[in-house]
Amino acid sequence: MFGICNLAIIPLRFEPSDRSEQVSQLLFGEHFRILEKLEKWTHIESAFDRYTGWIDNKQYDTINEDQFISIEKSPIVLNGDLIEYITSTNNQLTPIPLGSCLSFLDNEQINTSNYIFEGIKICGIKEKSNLINTAFMYLNTPYLWGGKTPFGIDCSGFTQMVYKLNGYKILRDASEQATQGEALSFIEESEPGDLAFFDNEEGNIIHVGIMMDDNYIIHASGKVRIDRLDHLGIYNAETNRHTHKLRVIKKII
Repeated sequence: MFGICNLAIIPLRFEPSDRSEQVSQLLFGEHFRILEKLEKWTHIESAFDRYTGWIDNKQYDTINEDQFISIEKSPIVLNGDLIEYITSTNNQLTPIPLGSCLSFLDNEQINTSNYIFEGIKICGIKEKSNLINTAFMYLNTPYLWGGKTPFGIDCSGFTQMVYKLNGYKILRDASEQATQGEALSFIEESEPGDLAFFDNEEGNIIHVGIMMDDNYIIHASGKVRIDRLDHLGIYNAETNRHTHKLRVIKKII
């Protein structure tokens, strides 16, 4: 069984309950495998990053295997503006956030005649230098655990979405992203767009951000913000202290 998100944003929860924590989100047009279906909840695996969680049965449409495979084979097409609108044939508007997936709209296997999109579409692999320009689109977005949009985002959702909008696929959580790419020996070796990872006292990766020029970093902590990075970690000039302990910098592309 397979499904597709037909709403702007739906929460992906740790357990099948409205009170359970949000671990991630599905954005409009994202498709997934259905692992288990209960009376009110569905356990799913996202096709993009294989992330799993529970979604409300009322918040998605089902698709068949042929449609799922057809979307999988299609180029990834995304909404490239902070917010755009999908218009239905009865003139109802659905706002969709930056990074929503539009691949299925041009798919002959799926009847999308009810949907009209006239906004900015982006597709394909962009230059690494474009990563920072994309990251700036999220500046001042409030931190939201499990979030993936300009209305609320967490640290690894931020890095994943910036990379996705530029045609690159990385995993969902900071600890997963830290398994990807090539480790650098020194901060001075880093380039804008590389990922910096930070750990806690137990050595677990708990935070990630995107390197900029001159040892600055853009990351989601309270909000998406720009701070300095040194060999100890992230230095917050507003609080005059280090907030995150540097573990490793990885070159993903």
